[in-house]
Amino acid sequence: MSSPRIDDDLRETIMSRPDVILEDQDLMRALIAANERAMGGNIVDLRGIAMDRLEARLDRLEDTHRSVIAAAYENLAGTNQVHRAILRMLDPVEFESFLRDLGGDVAEILRVDVIKLVLESVQNDEDPAIKRLGSVLSVAAPGFIDAYLSTGRNAPPRQVTLRQIDTGTREIYGDKADWIRSEACLKLDFGPGRLPGLLVMGAEDPHQFTPQQGTDLLTFFTGVFERQMRRWLS
Repeated sequence: MSSPRIDDDLRETIMSRPDVILEDQDLMRALIAANERAMGGNIVDLRGIAMDRLEARLDRLEDTHRSVIAAAYENLAGTNQVHRAILRMLDPVEFESFLRDLGGDVAEILRVDVIKLVLESVQNDEDPAIKRLGSVLSVAAPGFIDAYLSTGRNAPPRQVTLRQIDTGTREIYGDKADWIRSEACLKLDFGPGRLPGLLVMGAEDPHQFTPQQGTDLLTFFTGVFERQMRRWLS
């Protein structure tokens, strides 16, 4: 059977403007597929294999490029958030305002559902000043913070701990404990002779804080917060 002859006008158009064919990706794929069918299944087209591999590599490079750009934007957004939260945290001139802002504007800037400050003390939480700030501040017995951070592990607690949890601890989150699914725990050092503190950020989203995430920004935030607290405690 003879092959059908291409229309003369179409042939002339292709011969005069071959770049149109080369720049049309769909048309080129169709031509390559036709060529492979004509060659038959027993002939290995090394050039075609090389082109397929090159195309796969380019696709991977594009995916990597997009991932790098997305990560850079995410890091920049996170840095801006932390910087804004720190600036807001430096505004108050009274301790009570400082704590209220912590549970309000600062939590909103950081996009967390709850922020709680836990202070170890021999004093109970019946103190009127503590009751006034109960939505943000809670008092725990000495040793509570290390026990809470270690969760039974025989290892020194890290300065920043990110983890997913089944439910929050009522001693920290109160009536909001049932819907907390992840948290960032920032251990606070208030200086020699003082018991430690703990700043806890709780989130309803179980993926907001996970152990795989970096902690550089929160470590910086912890350092600033410690210095602010030392100023209030002095």
